[in-house]
Amino acid sequence: MFLVTGATGGLGRRIIRLLCEREQPTRAFVKLTSRYGEIENRGAQVFIGDLLQERDIHKACHGAEFVISAHGSNDANGGDAQSLDYRANIDLIDAAKAAGAKHFVFISVLGAERGYEDAPVFKAKRAVEQYLKTSGLNYTILRPSGFASNLLPLAERFQQTGLYLLIGDPKTRTSIVSTDDLAQIAVAAATTEAAHNQTFAVGGPDILERAAIPQIFGRIFDREPLVITPPLVVLDGIRTAVGVINPEAKRALGTLRTLLANEFFCTPAEVQLLETTFNIKMESLESFMRRYLTP
Repeated sequence: MFLVTGATGGLGRRIIRLLCEREQPTRAFVKLTSRYGEIENRGAQVFIGDLLQERDIHKACHGAEFVISAHGSNDANGGDAQSLDYRANIDLIDAAKAAGAKHFVFISVLGAERGYEDAPVFKAKRAVEQYLKTSGLNYTILRPSGFASNLLPLAERFQQTGLYLLIGDPKTRTSIVSTDDLAQIAVAAATTEAAHNQTFAVGGPDILERAAIPQIFGRIFDREPLVITPPLVVLDGIRTAVGVINPEAKRALGTLRTLLANEFFCTPAEVQLLETTFNIKMESLESFMRRYLTP
């Protein structure tokens, strides 16, 4: 039995889809208020619970051989990195160990080891990585760069307007990963011996400047992009203003600033290691976008 948290997110849904296609017994941890009809229709067992409740996590782990932690804090769930990215994962690791799970796959973030003090998600993910390594569980830690699926709403807006907002330095490099590839790797990691007790950087095959993203959109939709490039000081001003009335929101924006101000890409050697270990050919960002955006 696979237990998947974050089952209604962009990555979680893809993981559930793969497991169900392979007829693997699958339990999807979902919130009561989430849209889980598709997951249920695919044949997954739906566990309705709250990741902030330790008792729910222990119930969900009962009978689970493999646990894939694919949840995370975001705007939709309040952006509480301390509760969701850290505490819920610590409880999930403890519950998985108590239930006798064979393997734990943790979706971290590329750059978690760099010590970004102003980025709550990075700090939480790094602390969970360290806890997992000393837990006694067999594990695989995956550190993905940005998810390609997160760009789909931006691409749809670009299709309508031709505008693309690029905050910060356009030359900052990235290697955005196909969310479908990441799902395949997360599923395979549980039963791939070479991946056990290992940490992998996970990114796409191309190292792209961020300015290349609107150019990809332009090629897909056959229109010249109009790129708006406000400097990071604009975001800093917004953070300061928000912090006056909502200090927690200001802290959450620190993660976004870290993502925009720094480079997150995989080296060719890291991509080759992924492809060799998981027997996969990593998909380019443009290929991913075309699959989802063109008839």
